[in-house]
Amino acid sequence: MENEIAIPKVNIVRRPSEGIKLCLGSLLLVVFCTFLIITATFVQFDVIHFIIPKGLFDGGNFTISDFIHTYKFIPQVPAIMFIAAFLGRKYGITSVVIYILAGLFFVPIFALGGGLKYIFEYSFGYILGYIPALFFAASILKSGYSNKNIFKAALIGVLTIHITGILYMFLMACIRHESWAFMLSWISIQSGVKIIYDFVLSFFAIFIARYFRVILWFYM
Repeated sequence: MENEIAIPKVNIVRRPSEGIKLCLGSLLLVVFCTFLIITATFVQFDVIHFIIPKGLFDGGNFTISDFIHTYKFIPQVPAIMFIAAFLGRKYGITSVVIYILAGLFFVPIFALGGGLKYIFEYSFGYILGYIPALFFAASILKSGYSNKNIFKAALIGVLTIHITGILYMFLMACIRHESWAFMLSWISIQSGVKIIYDFVLSFFAIFIARYFRVILWFYM
């Protein structure tokens, strides 16, 4: 009818990208994610996948097991990327800071123990790298959870952690006058092929986290 008054539509549902509200529930989520990092530190599982064995085309004899590779993986980095996608920058960084402070001053929750002396461990740089990595990844995802953004967040987040860890290791190694052979061997073990596994599993961690985030918004 011509005399009807048009009532503007009001969107009462906020988007998940707008940020998580500050409440008791969000604080519990921060603590939960801190425990998630601790759990990921001490969990190890096998990543089994197909590979092309060396010398495949040299006429050698191969069995099915030669085409299967098992990698023992510790999911700390994917856990950090999950938290970046799930909590965002502010609360995500808060959960990491709680993890670091708890490990340095209260309980031995790092892989090799804890306490202030852990600052001088070669691997402490990877833990410090969690903070900028989470910031960068969450900043990218703030504009949306498209596959492109997930790819960029996982790539930049993983590289940030490993680059920070390697630079910190170099600093500690130089202070202790370690050889180049030691440094290169250390990098190969800590950041060699592991970067690939960290990236692939971080991509899936972020992909899953975006659905957890949507579900979260219906209950907060």
